[in-house]
Amino acid sequence: MRATVINAPYDIKVEEVPDPVVRKPTDAVVRVLRACICGSDLWPYRGEVAQGPRPGQRIGHEFLGVVTEVGSEVTGLAPGDLAVAPFMYSDGVCDFCREGVQTSCVHGGGWGGFDHDGGQGEAVRVPYADGTLVKLPAEAASDDRMLASLLTLSDVMGTGHHACVGAGVRAGGTVAVVGDGAVGLCAVLAARRLGAEQIVILGRHTVRTDIARSFGATHVVAERGDAAVEAVRELTKGEGAHSVVEAVGTEQSMTTALRITRPGGSVGYVGAPHGSGDGVDLRYLFDHNIGLRGGLAPVRQYLPELLKDVVNGTIDPSPVFDRAIGLDQVAEGYRAMNDREALKVLIAF
Repeated sequence: MRATVINAPYDIKVEEVPDPVVRKPTDAVVRVLRACICGSDLWPYRGEVAQGPRPGQRIGHEFLGVVTEVGSEVTGLAPGDLAVAPFMYSDGVCDFCREGVQTSCVHGGGWGGFDHDGGQGEAVRVPYADGTLVKLPAEAASDDRMLASLLTLSDVMGTGHHACVGAGVRAGGTVAVVGDGAVGLCAVLAARRLGAEQIVILGRHTVRTDIARSFGATHVVAERGDAAVEAVRELTKGEGAHSVVEAVGTEQSMTTALRITRPGGSVGYVGAPHGSGDGVDLRYLFDHNIGLRGGLAPVRQYLPELLKDVVNGTIDPSPVFDRAIGLDQVAEGYRAMNDREALKVLIAF
């Protein structure tokens, strides 16, 4: 089969690799229908990881498709089922999985590298299929828009929702979202779903903030630093937001998030830290009674409830995909996202 490999920084290729097969009785094999490129995929692409990519390394962690084969112990899925995979696999039965923190599963892990298939390929072997995969409505397979919406549940929609949960978003509350990437936009949609009354998006790219408005943002703040803090406080009667989502991961973005949170409020952070240093001012948190929660999103925990609302039309995250390509164009997709010509690239098979 064909799959995306990263051989060195800026060296993305589609190469022939061995077809995945069931190795363990808990495995399934999924033929991929849709995958995508994540902002975090750009870190190895740019060489911004501690151990740079090595030749032949698989990449990609967001995909959905049709089950083609299952192991003898798989009971919840059968060949022909349409299913989506979270960005990490998990066994579904360990203590952490039962507590809703599947990203800390004692037997879990991530897609790609050398030990596992990456999501940006024609097929994927899925360990612990019953604990990992979530079955989707069969009729979605012929609906391109629905497939795009469902694909966001593998990562960005669940991650945006996780940030809102960590930030304590509530009906009637005020929310500020730092970051206008796909996760930040999905956090806007999640905040609206949870009943927030005022939603402020901090971003300076008009195409993206227009999507945020369509998702439910009531205000846009294009400034950064002190000017952004002042603007958000002006919108919130000088008090700051009840709930703040940090969806970037830099020291500046975290500092901004803390300073626009009202006393007694909370920050939900899902921007994977890169260059954040010692940016969390614990004394500021203490003095203002600000809560800080978040981290690696256990999207498998949120998938069933978000799936229901995608299928019934309550939410439609599909607009975060602003470019669709075939697998043969994947290198161009990476370039476009890296050069900020595309927000999030969908790969159709």
